[in-house]
This record gives sequence, structure tokens and C-alpha cells, in this order.
Amino acid sequence: MIQAGDTAFVLISAALVLLMTPGLALFYGGMVRGKNVLGTFMQSFFLIALVSMEWVVLGYSLSFGPDTGGVTGNLAWALLSGVGAAPNPDYAATIPHSVFMIYQCMFAVITPALITGAFAERVRFAPFLVFSLLWTLCVYNPVCHWVWGAGGWLKAMGAADFAGGIVVHLTCGAAALAAVLVIGPRKDYGRRQFFPHNLPMTLTGTGLLWFGWFGFNGGSALAANGVAATAFVSTHLGGMAGMAMWTIVEWWHRGKPTTLGAASGAVAGLATITPAAGFVSAPSAICIGLTAGAVCYLGVLAKARLGYDDSLDVVGIHGLGGLVGTLLVGVFATKAVNPGGVNGLIAGNPAQLGVQALAVVVVAGYAFAVSWALLQLVDKLMGLRLAPDAESQGLDQSEHTETAYSDSLDIGAR
Repeated sequence: MIQAGDTAFVLISAALVLLMTPGLALFYGGMVRGKNVLGTFMQSFFLIALVSMEWVVLGYSLSFGPDTGGVTGNLAWALLSGVGAAPNPDYAATIPHSVFMIYQCMFAVITPALITGAFAERVRFAPFLVFSLLWTLCVYNPVCHWVWGAGGWLKAMGAADFAGGIVVHLTCGAAALAAVLVIGPRKDYGRRQFFPHNLPMTLTGTGLLWFGWFGFNGGSALAANGVAATAFVSTHLGGMAGMAMWTIVEWWHRGKPTTLGAASGAVAGLATITPAAGFVSAPSAICIGLTAGAVCYLGVLAKARLGYDDSLDVVGIHGLGGLVGTLLVGVFATKAVNPGGVNGLIAGNPAQLGVQALAVVVVAGYAFAVSWALLQLVDKLMGLRLAPDAESQGLDQSEHTETAYSDSLDIGAR
């Protein structure tokens, strides 16, 4: 039976999740050089149109449609056939099926947008769109069904992912690693430093992401109930603890705290609490956030030693955060908090940690391998990389014939 309060709550949550994609554009846009800010914005913004269309035509049915062997949904709901005002009890019995569909659409939109931070400042727009569409079809849709779809094989095995640690953050992190290896580093990487051109923009984006994350995690309860309240509180505690720990570690390691570090720590904490948000207590959420701040800081440091150019730290923050958070579900989750969830190690079920670890290995391996293959295919057919002269000129001019700032204001952007 449809409940007006639940419906309103999930609709508002869907709007909050949509806001995260423009928030991500600000977060990423402030960290690139001024000549690339509009191109960076465009990569996130246009995915709202591209992925939403894919979701309506095929993606929703492949992700959540009637099960086919635990691997994918069939095409019964293609073009939203049969997706209307009546609820679907397989997913949410108190909201219209169409509301569940549009809420999940916003997750599908932001996931490939997250990948763009890894190859910022060096990829052509047209092949980027082709890759993003293929990636959504071949990676996001099937993994979504495995973990969240009725009949999905990882779901049936008992893998727990409350709001996207596996489906969103782990898949985009694995794809980001494949992308930086296939595409290669930015021009002059390792020979000169690249400075963020507008950190206030990045901090504004961080605030919008944090705000939207309450819909991302809280809304995943799919009802205005106690589980939503738990997820809401855990989200804030995870984000603040991640920011605090990153800042402390950076202060100790570098001698001074930075605003970019605080923003990165907040996003790391938010990403890491995501798979656990509706399954853990407040103290556990703080522990997860603190772990995220330290581990993701070390993960970002590691890229210099490993020699890959993950421009905006997608692998170290989202990939590693999704991995760590998914594993920590197997440690901290308890049915005392969410009777419909799982018990982890501390609650007397060590086997859950093994299930979570298997899900991580399978999904990360699949997402990396398919992303690698798709990137190689698109590169051979269209050429992913900007020409050297175009990269020197910047995305804004070379791909969009625009400029964000006049030359007099474009200070330090070259």
C-alpha cells in the first residue's frame, strides 16, 4: 500500500542525489586548471541526459527487471513498460514503482561521472560519451542487478551494500584505475606541478555532495523510517570523521592542514560509510569514517609511488573507500540496528566478512576487466586522448570553443 510520507521522502531523496552530479562538477572543476573547468563540468552535466536516456530505454530493466539467471534483468521493463504508479513489492511496497525507478536513475547518472576525475584534462568529449554509455550498459547495469536486483546472484549469496559501496564506488574506482592505465598521464606529468585553480569552488562542491549524500544514503531505506534515520546519522558521522582523520594525518605528515585535504577526507568518509550506512551503529560509523580518512590518505599518497596519474584521486578515494567500507560491513553490521540487514563479525557472524570480500574481488575484477576492454575499443575506433596541442590549449577551447575566464582573470591556470 502506497504511503504518502514514504513517497515524498524518496522523491526528495531522488532530487538530492541528482544535485550530487552538479556538486561533483564543482568539486572536480575547482581542482583542474582554469583552461579545463568547463570541459570538466560538461563531462558530469551531460551524463545527466545520456545516462537518464539509457536508464529509461534499457538500463532500468537490465538492472532491476525480472531476473535472468541471477546475472541480469530481462527487457520486460524496457522504455518503462509496466513501470507506473502501482508499487513493486520486490523493491518497495509503499512507494510507486516509478518513484523507485527515478530514484535509482540518479545513482546510475553519478556513477560514470565519478570516473571522470581519474582522466581529467586529457580526454576528448565524443569518445568519452561513447565509453560512458557502453560502461553503463556493460558494467553498471549488470553489477546493479547482481547486488540489488531481485534474484541477483550476489544478493542471493548474502552480499550487503546499503547504498552503493559496491555498485557505485567500487565499480567507478576499478574503472578509474583501468582508465589511467590505458589513457596515460597528463602532458608534462611528473615534470611540473598541476595546481587546483579554484579551491573555493571545490569546497562548495564538497558541501553540495555532503548535502546530497543524505538522500543517497538515507533515501536507500526507501521509506521514512528508523533505518533511514540510522543511515542519515551514520552518513554525517562517517563524513565528519573522515574529514577529521584526513586533516590530522595530513597535518602530521606535511606539517600543515589544507582545505583540499579536508574536502578529500570528507568525501572519503562519505564514500566509505555508504555501503554500511543503514547497517551500523553511530560509534561504528565514526570508526568507519576514521578508518577512511587514514586509509584513503595513504591510498592517494601511493599513486606517486606507483606512477599512475589519477588526476583527482578517484581510485584512492572512491575505489579504496568503496572497498574498505564494503569489507567493514562484514565487521560492524548488526541486526540490532537494522533487523532486515546482516550481522557481521562483531555481532557473531564472521562468515559475512568472507561474503563481502568475495563480492569485492568479483566486482572489482569484473569492472576493471570490462572497463579496460571498453577503453581499448573506444580508443582504437575513435581515439580517446586529446592531441598534444589541444591538451596544451585546454578542454574548454579545444572541445567546446568556450572559456570560463578572461585571460586577465585566468591566473595560474596554464
